[in-house]
Amino acid sequence: MSKIKFGVIGMGHIGKRHASMVQSNDECELVAICDVLDKSHLGLDEINAPFYNSAKQMLEEESSIDIVCVCTPNGLHSEHSDLALDYKKHVVVEKPMGLSKANCEHLIFKALNVNKNIFCVMQNRYSPPSQWLKEMVSSEKLGKIYNVQINCYWNRDDRYYFKDNKKHAWKGTADLDGGTLFTQFSHFVDLMYWIFGDITDIQAKFDNFSHKHSIEFEDTGIVNFRFVNGGMGSLNYSSSVWDSNLESSVTVIAENGTIKVGGQYMDKVEFCNVKDYNFQELPASNPANDYGAYKGSANNHPYIFDNVVDVIKNSRPISTNALEGMKVVDIIERIYNLK
Repeated sequence: MSKIKFGVIGMGHIGKRHASMVQSNDECELVAICDVLDKSHLGLDEINAPFYNSAKQMLEEESSIDIVCVCTPNGLHSEHSDLALDYKKHVVVEKPMGLSKANCEHLIFKALNVNKNIFCVMQNRYSPPSQWLKEMVSSEKLGKIYNVQINCYWNRDDRYYFKDNKKHAWKGTADLDGGTLFTQFSHFVDLMYWIFGDITDIQAKFDNFSHKHSIEFEDTGIVNFRFVNGGMGSLNYSSSVWDSNLESSVTVIAENGTIKVGGQYMDKVEFCNVKDYNFQELPASNPANDYGAYKGSANNHPYIFDNVVDVIKNSRPISTNALEGMKVVDIIERIYNLK
């Protein structure tokens, strides 16, 4: 099979990373890129591919594209994924898959009808501590799960929401950003669902402490719930930490032991005391994505594109499939419906 041909919609920070990942993969070819902004304003000197201002025009004129990467604002993810499926292309969509469960269900139905795959970008699954925690739970080494606490305490101040004293066009807006859980912490909702399963009996409190001038939703939340599979949990999050990110952690109290995976980006095992188990040091996690004034989740995007190639060429399983992407949106939507 020849190289897999990609088009990228949205050429901000993450779109440039997708284009770079495609160009650095020997099995992939970057056919075209697209953004509503003029190319001269985007800093695309290192990305050599035809440029379009219209996603529809790109798909009309570049018929050889096999896969479309959707890297636009959150509120446009489902719209642009839908457009790619109109042209019978596979889709790699950044988190979140959409801002409503209904939009995600529509995409899943459509993808099945045109026999195309939707790859949801949840790259934190590739971090060694995440994979280790998944194995510890799924192998039942921990026994019954009693209590899971997820803490996500990050900094997103005016350096994130403003540039040159001008408010960012979509960050912080209800229709295109969607909320703190969608933009900052959906990776950790995904890890929670991937490792422990779905949640029910949800209770929550929200507030906007330090972002009333910059966002249209909460910056802090406390969420309590029970797991469908047994046990209880909490998700505590805030983007109001002063100056820099503090912590992304998961603490598990279980029948046979206690575990805490922590660090700024859930990148290290901080505590492990499990019956009849000797912990062995894990491979180092990749560094966090560095956006200058702030940092995000682990830089694991190369694994995403390796998986895309493996699925298309070797019929291997998708690392985060569309149903899992929808479940993350469903959980966040159920939490936000408590506001």
